[in-house]
Amino acid sequence: MDLHLKDKCALVTGSSRGLGRAVALALAQEGCRVALNSRDPEKASLAAEQLARETGSKVIAVAGDVSDPRVPETLVNEAARLLGGFDILVTNAGGPPAGLFESFDESSWQKAIDTSLMSHVRLIKAALPHLRRSKAASVLTVTSYAVKQPIPNLVLSNSIRAATVGLTKSLALELGQDGIRFNSILPGWTATERVTELMTSRARQNGTTLEEEILKQTRDSPLGRMGTPAEFANAAVFLVSPAASYITGVMLTVDGGMYKGTL
Repeated sequence: MDLHLKDKCALVTGSSRGLGRAVALALAQEGCRVALNSRDPEKASLAAEQLARETGSKVIAVAGDVSDPRVPETLVNEAARLLGGFDILVTNAGGPPAGLFESFDESSWQKAIDTSLMSHVRLIKAALPHLRRSKAASVLTVTSYAVKQPIPNLVLSNSIRAATVGLTKSLALELGQDGIRFNSILPGWTATERVTELMTSRARQNGTTLEEEILKQTRDSPLGRMGTPAEFANAAVFLVSPAASYITGVMLTVDGGMYKGTL
């Protein structure tokens, strides 16, 4: 199936590793010109060089911390300038730390809000002038299946990512008339570096091992395993592509059936 992504221009934030990197790679494999982002300039440059070599597509690095209010507009404008256009925005950022409600002070909440909500708000706001000029404009926010089924010990993520889903649906309704599609993917447990960190935290809390916690978590999936970043990226790339031109306002769980609800 031709996704019609060749020569489209995309910015994927939080993409030097994990889910973001998998999406950037899959877009580049489809012929997209991709701006890859990390807060660490060296990591961003190295990842961009590797993806460009692997795919033969144009992949450039735009470094900056998306939780910093001053950064998103600069990232978007730099990506549009270096790529020669702007069609697709994938807003992704590292999740908040694990912990129970009483373990976090107000500054922890504010930092989590800046990372897991306001980064999406600021990136989308900066991108709108560019997206309005595109004939294939699409935005994908990366959240978590925790917005439908809260995950123990992740109160910050459970709470704040739900606001991003509300934002995504609202913008799908508000800006559809401008030809811009908005969707979100709600990933479940996927074998990434962040999940290893969360499982390590859980093992420390429970007095178990990393391997035991991963095994316990995989039992929650009907498929009996965690997902891979590539499996997540396949769904993401379809949703942002012109092949999905009549899909907007969708909150798609990519979780191997871990979410047990029917809606």
